[in-house]
Amino acid sequence: MDDLRPDLIRGPDGLARCGWVGDDAEYRRYHDEEWGRALHGDRALYEKMSLEGFQAGLSWITILRKRPRFREVFTGFEPETVAAFDEADVERLMADAGIIRNRAKILTTIGNARLVAAMTPGEFDAFMWSFAPEPRSAADRPVAFADVPAVTAASDALSKALKRRGFRFVGSTTMYALMQSAGMVDDHLVGCHRAG
Repeated sequence: MDDLRPDLIRGPDGLARCGWVGDDAEYRRYHDEEWGRALHGDRALYEKMSLEGFQAGLSWITILRKRPRFREVFTGFEPETVAAFDEADVERLMADAGIIRNRAKILTTIGNARLVAAMTPGEFDAFMWSFAPEPRSAADRPVAFADVPAVTAASDALSKALKRRGFRFVGSTTMYALMQSAGMVDDHLVGCHRAG
């Protein structure tokens, strides 16, 4: 009999993981290799912010499966390149069934690129990470999904600071999801092989 905590799942490799992974191989890979690992770099964090914005109202697996095409049509999420996109690019993106065709989110991604491109190299990374809370102790690690917040004081502060700078689609819930996925917080549950 398996004695896993209720919100964990055991994969085909025998490892315990956060239960949101389910039985999807791509989610397993993402959970093990990306989610909760420190992500740095202006381009990488701009991509993460953009994809989290596109995810709003959808499941993350939808975005994850479309991520290769997103990367292709948004030129690797290089802020300087995306910042130069014009109306023809918007129409090209709106016609691409390989991504989420939402005009507001596409325009936001371009607008946010302009803001990142206007910063000095490394400034966006330093700004984003300045809102990361102190790492939690082992005693404070979440045990169940119910222990994981949707927003925190840190995600509220990051969201407000980004909005003051003109960024869009950066609500507190979206920013907390970014903080989790970029490793600013570690919400792997107690018993998950990635916890700690």
